Amino acid sequence: MKKLVVLTLVTLLAGCESAYYDAMEQFGVHKRDILVDRIEEAQEAQEEGQEQFKDALEQFQAVVNFDGGELEDIYNRLNDEYEASEDAANQIRDRIDSVEDVAEDLFAEWETELDQYSNANLRRDSDRQLSDTRRRYERLMSAMRRAEKTIDPVLASLKDNTLYLKHNLNARAIASLKGELSTVNRDVENLISAMQSAINESNTFIEDMRAGG
Repeated sequence: MKKLVVLTLVTLLAGCESAYYDAMEQFGVHKRDILVDRIEEAQEAQEEGQEQFKDALEQFQAVVNFDGGELEDIYNRLNDEYEASEDAANQIRDRIDSVEDVAEDLFAEWETELDQYSNANLRRDSDRQLSDTRRRYERLMSAMRRAEKTIDPVLASLKDNTLYLKHNLNARAIASLKGELSTVNRDVENLISAMQSAINESNTFIEDMRAGG
């Protein structure tokens, strides 16, 4: 029964996506255009994620440099940044998945349509373009997935330290967290660098697509 429900949901979702593509094509928007739009949306999520994780790092630094005031207030601010970082991470993952979905559909359609050519030269040229585009896309997706993987260590560190502070609202706990700062700082730097590499790859891919590649 459970398998039947899952299969039904998958079929409905696939149908919805197909209907979406058909509707967009009625307005002259094709899968390659949708792919570019989704890559830009993924870029935006990564840029926002960079800023959010910087904010979280700054708040963690504020915690370890705590010098008077209400410890509960500083915990609440750190927890807010952790939750906002989790939301940013989910947004990034969703946007990357949406890029992958439309790319797979685009390449499947493109490959199928190669058999519709009667002109061998045009078919050969289209096949070459498909291979080039797929190769550039795979490089882009690899960069995006590498960036995605750098999120987990940062979220894990933020969660651990936030939980520790929650149950140890005292100066001794603050002193214990100081030893974690270098790790959190390194993980955030790695994340920001990986995100920037993915953003740069996105720019290159989009430029090539718009140039007709």
